[in-house]
Amino acid sequence: MTVETHHPAPREFDVRPILRSGGEPFQAIMEAVNGLRPGQALRLLAPFRPQPLFKVMEDRGFSHEAQEMQGGDWQVLFKPMTTGAPVEASADADNPDSWPDPIENLDLTELDPPEPMVRILAAAERLQPGEVLFALLSREPIFLFPELSKRGHQWAGNFDETRTTFRIFVRVGNKD
Repeated sequence: MTVETHHPAPREFDVRPILRSGGEPFQAIMEAVNGLRPGQALRLLAPFRPQPLFKVMEDRGFSHEAQEMQGGDWQVLFKPMTTGAPVEASADADNPDSWPDPIENLDLTELDPPEPMVRILAAAERLQPGEVLFALLSREPIFLFPELSKRGHQWAGNFDETRTTFRIFVRVGNKD
């Protein structure tokens, strides 16, 4: 199985409105990072050079390119370092880069088997054909893959750069 190595376009995230309204954008930034597809970069727009974020993102496997924009704002491109595992996908998955953004995001890293599988299958039942869900797991869900295929769903996933969290996208198939 070959998976193409081109990467999806960077996701843009502008924290300036959050900061202008007195908010703290860190949690929103981490949610945006967790929602990235494998290999996808994050373009962050901020009113200052977000120096403390560089180390946090580096620990999560991202390099950065910071650039001052006109007016003193900053744009930082956080690119995943290529240490991540290759993306695996179900045999019938057309190019996962073209899938829509996930409707539902599940963090199941604290749960023991079979709970993550049960929750993913239940979530897939709630979604419409073609919709995508994203989940974080503490291990590779080897028993989930055949269950998804049996139900006509497609999947793509891999371990994150730290090899401690498995990321999986599930695209719901037609329910016959």
